[in-house]
Amino acid sequence: MENRKKSSSNPLFLVVTAPSGAGKSTLIRMLREEFPDFVYSVSCTTRAPRGGEQDGVAYHFIGEAEFRERVARGEFLEHAVVHGNLYGTLKAAVEGPLAEGRRVVMDIDVAGAAQVRGRVAELPPESPARRGFLDVFIDVPSLEELRRRLETRGEDAPETIERRLRNAEGERARRGEFAAVIVNDDLQEAYGRLKALVTGS
Repeated sequence: MENRKKSSSNPLFLVVTAPSGAGKSTLIRMLREEFPDFVYSVSCTTRAPRGGEQDGVAYHFIGEAEFRERVARGEFLEHAVVHGNLYGTLKAAVEGPLAEGRRVVMDIDVAGAAQVRGRVAELPPESPARRGFLDVFIDVPSLEELRRRLETRGEDAPETIERRLRNAEGERARRGEFAAVIVNDDLQEAYGRLKALVTGS
Protein backbone atom coordinates (compact mmCIF):
# COMPACT_ATOMS: atom_id res chain seq x y z
CA MET A 1 0.00 0.00 0.00
CA GLU A 2 1.27 3.43 -0.86
CA ASN A 3 -0.11 6.92 -0.58
CA ARG A 4 1.37 9.82 -2.52
CA LYS A 5 0.32 13.42 -2.05
CA LYS A 6 2.78 14.89 -4.51
CA SER A 7 5.29 13.65 -7.04
CA SER A 8 8.95 14.24 -7.67
CA SER A 9 10.33 12.60 -10.80
CA ASN A 10 13.91 12.50 -9.52
CA PRO A 11 14.21 13.17 -5.78
CA LEU A 12 17.49 14.79 -4.82
CA PHE A 13 16.82 15.03 -1.10
CA LEU A 14 15.07 11.98 0.34
CA VAL A 15 13.94 11.91 3.98
CA VAL A 16 12.88 8.51 5.35
CA THR A 17 11.06 8.04 8.65
CA ALA A 18 9.59 4.98 10.36
CA PRO A 19 8.78 3.48 13.75
CA SER A 20 11.64 1.41 15.17
CA GLY A 21 11.35 -2.10 13.69
CA ALA A 22 9.57 -1.12 10.48
CA GLY A 23 12.59 -1.95 8.30
CA LYS A 24 13.71 1.56 7.46
CA SER A 25 17.46 0.93 7.80
CA THR A 26 17.27 -2.17 5.59
CA LEU A 27 15.34 -0.31 2.90
CA ILE A 28 17.84 2.57 2.93
CA ARG A 29 20.74 0.11 2.66
CA MET A 30 19.08 -1.59 -0.33
CA LEU A 31 18.51 1.79 -1.96
CA ARG A 32 22.12 2.90 -1.52
CA GLU A 33 23.42 -0.40 -2.87
CA GLU A 34 21.41 0.04 -6.07
CA PHE A 35 21.84 3.82 -6.31
CA PRO A 36 25.38 4.61 -5.06
CA ASP A 37 24.97 8.30 -5.94
CA PHE A 38 22.84 8.62 -2.80
CA VAL A 39 24.91 10.06 0.04
CA TYR A 40 23.82 9.03 3.53
CA SER A 41 23.45 12.05 5.79
CA VAL A 42 25.42 11.36 9.00
CA SER A 43 23.96 13.10 12.05
CA CYS A 44 25.79 14.69 14.96
CA THR A 45 25.25 13.59 18.55
CA THR A 46 26.59 14.37 22.00
CA ARG A 47 26.19 10.80 23.22
CA ALA A 48 29.22 8.54 23.57
CA PRO A 49 29.99 5.98 20.83
CA ARG A 50 28.58 2.50 21.42
CA GLY A 51 30.34 -0.73 20.61
CA GLY A 52 32.35 -0.39 17.42
CA GLU A 53 30.74 2.85 16.23
CA GLN A 54 33.18 5.02 14.32
CA ASP A 55 33.14 8.80 14.27
CA GLY A 56 31.84 10.07 10.94
CA VAL A 57 30.24 6.74 10.04
CA ALA A 58 27.48 6.05 12.56
CA TYR A 59 27.45 9.64 13.83
CA HIS A 60 29.68 12.65 14.19
CA PHE A 61 30.41 12.55 17.92
CA ILE A 62 30.88 16.04 19.34
CA GLY A 63 30.77 17.66 22.78
CA GLU A 64 27.70 19.42 24.11
CA ALA A 65 29.40 22.84 24.16
CA GLU A 66 30.40 22.56 20.51
CA PHE A 67 26.93 21.30 19.58
CA ARG A 68 25.23 24.26 21.25
CA GLU A 69 27.67 26.71 19.66
CA ARG A 70 26.82 25.29 16.24
CA VAL A 71 23.11 25.59 16.99
CA ALA A 72 23.65 29.25 17.91
CA ARG A 73 25.49 29.82 14.61
CA GLY A 74 22.57 28.32 12.70
CA GLU A 75 24.59 25.42 11.30
CA PHE A 76 21.92 22.75 11.88
CA LEU A 77 19.12 21.85 9.52
CA GLU A 78 17.35 20.18 12.43
CA HIS A 79 18.20 19.23 16.01
CA ALA A 80 16.52 17.73 19.05
CA VAL A 81 17.07 16.29 22.51
CA VAL A 82 16.56 12.50 22.60
CA HIS A 83 16.92 10.59 25.90
CA GLY A 84 19.04 13.39 27.33
CA ASN A 85 21.44 13.63 24.38
CA LEU A 86 21.54 16.17 21.56
CA TYR A 87 21.13 15.00 17.96
CA GLY A 88 21.12 17.04 14.78
CA THR A 89 21.86 17.26 11.06
CA LEU A 90 24.29 19.87 9.82
CA LYS A 91 23.18 21.89 6.80
CA ALA A 92 26.55 21.17 5.18
CA ALA A 93 25.83 17.43 5.27
CA VAL A 94 22.98 18.04 2.86
CA GLU A 95 24.02 21.15 0.94
CA GLY A 96 27.54 19.87 0.13
CA PRO A 97 26.54 16.70 -1.76
CA LEU A 98 23.63 18.48 -3.48
CA ALA A 99 26.03 21.16 -4.74
CA GLU A 100 28.16 18.36 -6.20
CA GLY A 101 25.16 16.96 -8.06
CA ARG A 102 24.73 13.98 -5.75
CA ARG A 103 21.56 12.86 -4.01
CA VAL A 104 21.10 12.75 -0.23
CA VAL A 105 19.09 10.31 1.89
CA MET A 106 18.35 11.11 5.51
CA ASP A 107 17.18 8.65 8.19
CA ILE A 108 15.33 10.68 10.80
CA ASP A 109 12.42 10.62 13.27
CA VAL A 110 9.01 12.23 12.78
CA ALA A 111 9.84 15.40 14.72
CA GLY A 112 13.11 15.87 12.83
CA ALA A 113 11.36 15.30 9.52
CA ALA A 114 8.88 18.04 10.39
CA GLN A 115 11.75 20.44 11.11
CA VAL A 116 13.43 19.59 7.82
CA ARG A 117 10.16 19.95 5.93
CA GLY A 118 9.68 23.41 7.41
CA ARG A 119 13.24 24.49 6.57
CA VAL A 120 12.95 23.21 3.01
CA ALA A 121 9.68 25.10 2.51
CA GLU A 122 11.55 28.32 3.33
CA LEU A 123 14.14 27.76 0.59
CA PRO A 124 13.88 29.51 -2.80
CA PRO A 125 11.82 27.54 -5.35
CA GLU A 126 14.90 26.99 -7.52
CA SER A 127 16.86 25.42 -4.65
CA PRO A 128 17.87 21.79 -5.45
CA ALA A 129 16.90 20.72 -1.93
CA ARG A 130 13.41 22.16 -2.35
CA ARG A 131 12.84 21.08 -5.95
CA GLY A 132 13.99 17.53 -5.21
CA PHE A 133 12.58 17.09 -1.70
CA LEU A 134 10.61 13.94 -0.94
CA ASP A 135 9.69 12.64 2.51
CA VAL A 136 8.57 9.05 2.96
CA PHE A 137 7.05 7.29 5.96
CA ILE A 138 7.73 3.55 6.21
CA ASP A 139 4.83 2.00 8.12
CA VAL A 140 4.03 -1.42 9.55
CA PRO A 141 0.82 -3.33 8.85
CA SER A 142 -0.20 -3.08 12.53
CA LEU A 143 1.16 -2.49 16.02
CA GLU A 144 0.67 -6.22 16.67
CA GLU A 145 3.01 -7.02 13.78
CA LEU A 146 5.49 -4.46 15.04
CA ARG A 147 5.45 -6.10 18.47
CA ARG A 148 6.12 -9.47 16.85
CA ARG A 149 9.09 -8.06 14.89
CA LEU A 150 10.60 -6.36 17.93
CA GLU A 151 10.24 -9.48 20.06
CA THR A 152 11.67 -11.70 17.29
CA ARG A 153 14.62 -9.36 16.87
CA GLY A 154 15.59 -10.10 20.45
CA GLU A 155 17.60 -6.91 20.93
CA ASP A 156 15.37 -5.06 23.40
CA ALA A 157 14.20 -5.61 26.96
CA PRO A 158 10.41 -5.92 27.43
CA GLU A 159 10.14 -2.37 28.83
CA THR A 160 12.07 -1.03 25.83
CA ILE A 161 9.69 -2.81 23.46
CA GLU A 162 6.71 -1.26 25.25
CA ARG A 163 8.30 2.19 24.93
CA ARG A 164 8.97 1.65 21.24
CA LEU A 165 5.36 0.57 20.70
CA ARG A 166 4.05 3.67 22.50
CA ASN A 167 6.35 5.84 20.38
CA ALA A 168 5.23 4.03 17.22
CA GLU A 169 1.60 4.80 17.95
CA GLY A 170 2.36 8.52 18.08
CA GLU A 171 4.60 8.35 15.01
CA ARG A 172 1.99 6.52 12.95
CA ALA A 173 -0.57 9.18 13.88
CA ARG A 174 1.57 11.71 11.97
CA ARG A 175 2.15 9.68 8.79
CA GLY A 176 -0.33 11.88 6.93
CA GLU A 177 2.25 14.70 7.06
CA PHE A 178 4.47 12.83 4.60
CA ALA A 179 4.37 12.96 0.81
CA ALA A 180 4.36 9.17 0.58
CA VAL A 181 3.54 6.28 2.91
CA ILE A 182 4.81 2.76 2.22
CA VAL A 183 3.55 -0.14 4.33
CA ASN A 184 6.37 -2.66 4.74
CA ASP A 185 4.38 -5.89 4.84
CA ASP A 186 6.82 -7.55 2.41
CA LEU A 187 10.39 -6.25 2.21
CA GLN A 188 10.92 -6.76 -1.54
CA GLU A 189 7.56 -5.21 -2.41
CA ALA A 190 8.19 -2.29 -0.07
CA TYR A 191 11.60 -1.73 -1.68
CA GLY A 192 10.00 -1.84 -5.10
CA ARG A 193 7.65 0.95 -4.07
CA LEU A 194 10.50 3.01 -2.61
CA LYS A 195 12.54 2.49 -5.78
CA ALA A 196 9.58 3.59 -7.90
CA LEU A 197 9.39 6.84 -5.93
CA VAL A 198 13.09 7.45 -6.48
CA THR A 199 13.05 6.67 -10.20
CA GLY A 200 9.69 8.26 -10.91
CA SER A 201 8.48 5.05 -12.57
